[in-house]
Amino acid sequence: MELSMAKGERFIADTQSPQGAAAWRRQLDEFAPGASDWVVGAVFGGTYQREGLELRDRQILNMAALAAMGGTEPQLTGHIRTAVDVAGMSREEVAECFVHLMPYIGVPKVLAAMRCMSAAFE
Repeated sequence: MELSMAKGERFIADTQSPQGAAAWRRQLDEFAPGASDWVVGAVFGGTYQREGLELRDRQILNMAALAAMGGTEPQLTGHIRTAVDVAGMSREEVAECFVHLMPYIGVPKVLAAMRCMSAAFE
């Protein structure tokens, strides 16, 4: 798999707000300078560039994984925004993803995901 900082930077510019990207970069680099470069090159410039899944599918997977983990509200909120604003999902489809997860991850985690939806849509 090819890793590309340039492709990662383009992906970030296309899918995230400048403020949102700056926030996670600042958090990663505060105590480990340069750590955000790995995310840019390997995740956004690598994994996201692979063929086989559309952005919509990747966002569904991201939302499911983050909701199941719990404690990832800022990231989940951002992926919900990307799912709707960039990947073309409706709010109803995002909500239905979380309803579908209820028997698998539990009501409390789905309620937390729904709070992230509210924050994403404010």
